[in-house]
Amino acid sequence: MASTFNARGAVDLGALAAQKSSQQKAAAALASAPPGVVIDVTVDTFEAAVIQQSMTVPVVLDLWATWCGPCKQLSPILERLAAEGGGRWVLAKVDVDAEQQIAAAFQVQSIPAVFAVIKGQPIPLFQGAYPEAQIRQILDELLRVAQEQGLSGSIAPNEGEPAEEPAEPAVDPRFEAAFAAIESGDWSAARAAYDTLLASDPADPDALAGRALVELYARTDGVQPQADDPLLVQADLAALAGDWPRAFDLGIAAVREASGDDRDAARARVLEYFLIAGDDPAVPKARTSLASALF
Repeated sequence: MASTFNARGAVDLGALAAQKSSQQKAAAALASAPPGVVIDVTVDTFEAAVIQQSMTVPVVLDLWATWCGPCKQLSPILERLAAEGGGRWVLAKVDVDAEQQIAAAFQVQSIPAVFAVIKGQPIPLFQGAYPEAQIRQILDELLRVAQEQGLSGSIAPNEGEPAEEPAEPAVDPRFEAAFAAIESGDWSAARAAYDTLLASDPADPDALAGRALVELYARTDGVQPQADDPLLVQADLAALAGDWPRAFDLGIAAVREASGDDRDAARARVLEYFLIAGDDPAVPKARTSLASALF
């Protein structure tokens, strides 16, 4: 069943103001959603919250950690979509550092990792932080599969008075155009939005990270992995999936193997990865390795 879900990956938005906007939207959506659409799960609550719940509605597992940059982009999107779903599926969040038994049971190699459980059976969905459009496609397919297996209900609605819908929090207007373009997959518009920001402040770290992210999206759009892909293509695909240790290793290997302009281009690519990865724990070691490869 896992082969049914063939969506593409994405990466951490890092320190972009767009990420804050996504978190704010998720909080606003959850405030008026039925209770229980987003839950935190531990090994003690897993049986009731996931296995038993999956006999009624699909349960989507978001395996994350506080240090994981891509998780910070993905989780708010999942939370908002769960709220919009109105109880047709439940989002169960698992902190893999605190709940290592659950991570081991699902054989998680890198995060974020997303699974579904239907009638007690796990279904791998995707790994890495995906764009919202692809996530919606995956969830639509998941609900179709669930309906085929007799799950077409929802969790119990809120019996109390509906919560008053809060006003949407203000978003840094500098990044609105870029964020909207990224969400819609319009890389040219996103590139132009960041170029405008960088024209007024060439050292803006958020705009630099966003610009690098858009270039990664554009380079990998429609690319299918091949066994003989060049090192930098392999590195891009690893970065797209949020697998920063592999992305850094491949990018630095390309630096070591290249010379002249090709070496400069490979070095620039790795520096872009550093911008996008932000505070990922693999960055410090990779910076040291890059310096060793250059000197």
